[in-house]
Amino acid sequence: MNKNLLPLTLGGLGIGITEFVMMGLLPDIAKDLTVSIPKAGHLISAYALGVVIGAPLLVAIAGKYPPKNILIALMVMFTAFNAFSAFAPDFNTLFIARLLSGLPHGAFFGVGSVVASRIAKKGKEAQAVSLMFLGLTIANIAGVPLGTYIGHHFSWRFSFAIVVAVGLITVFSLKALLPALSANADRNLRNELGFFKKTEAWLIILMISIGTGGLFCWYSYIAPMMTSVAGFSADAVTYILVLAGVGMMVGNLLGGFLADRFSPGKASAALLILMAVTLIVVHFVSFNQITALIMTFITGAVAFALAAPIQMLMINTAKGAEMIAASVSQASFNIGNALGAFLGGLPLVYHFDYTWPAVVGAAMAFFGAFFAFAFNKRKAAAGNPKSVEEVMICEGAACDCI
Repeated sequence: MNKNLLPLTLGGLGIGITEFVMMGLLPDIAKDLTVSIPKAGHLISAYALGVVIGAPLLVAIAGKYPPKNILIALMVMFTAFNAFSAFAPDFNTLFIARLLSGLPHGAFFGVGSVVASRIAKKGKEAQAVSLMFLGLTIANIAGVPLGTYIGHHFSWRFSFAIVVAVGLITVFSLKALLPALSANADRNLRNELGFFKKTEAWLIILMISIGTGGLFCWYSYIAPMMTSVAGFSADAVTYILVLAGVGMMVGNLLGGFLADRFSPGKASAALLILMAVTLIVVHFVSFNQITALIMTFITGAVAFALAAPIQMLMINTAKGAEMIAASVSQASFNIGNALGAFLGGLPLVYHFDYTWPAVVGAAMAFFGAFFAFAFNKRKAAAGNPKSVEEVMICEGAACDCI
């Protein structure tokens, strides 16, 4: 692994722990703060909302500064707000803390993915980005299960203390190891925002916002599904999350390879279809412990294989506006987080069992694939114009290869 990418991987580790540990801690937080599990699930949505707000806003404000300085400032914010979460005295305060903790998330991954692609070898850009997201998968293998175990046996507040420690280590590693890339002195925010007037930009945003919601429909309620449906004990959830994390790590690295080998657009469409199929299978086989465990690994792998392709898809399509576009893709991912947690919980309100969020997730993944196919079709037409009208469509950043 390129040591220059290590600080980005560490940042992904801290972000991954604080984002995903909530899924395993929901019962403990609900009990401690005397709220229902569905209401505790709003903490997942609060974090996602913070990402949606902070990703484009912070990059728009800080985009003129050197990327290294931006990343250090974002990680300082992230660490401070997670410390606030650890000391939150009640549900409303924790809700606000989670909202604030999400603000630097998307901006960090947006800026970090552009940095990773710039320092990567030619033709290996997506794999470099996947190494940044490797931190998220390591979080699901080690950090999230550890945080869940500590939260279940001691206090969920100690889980956030782990995040604070990782955040501090990341700040120092960013200062020591990340190359000092130059700032974009000619940056014009108005021109960059012009990218979002293009149909291609909104097809990608819809693909991510709806399609990746399938992951969170399933993962937000994995703990109660495994205990109430598959019949595992509460203590076994920790090991189940490790299995999901291993699947995510394998899928993440595979996704980077697929995006470089074929194209981010084709890889994204295929993986979203596969996710829809996988989640349907989860619904039907989770009553059996062995098949439930097998599908936990497979679903984690398929879902996280999307990370690098969708990030590179946005970067490659937004020439001249890569940083803010990459941050918006992360905001879109967390719209999917919020939608998945909310929509996935609706069957539970009507007393369906805990396998039904996966069905909702399959529908979301299918619609995400629809937008991915629409994007690929539009790009193919723009690359082979047959008329004056088609030539006029193919302009600026929209014509760059996917």
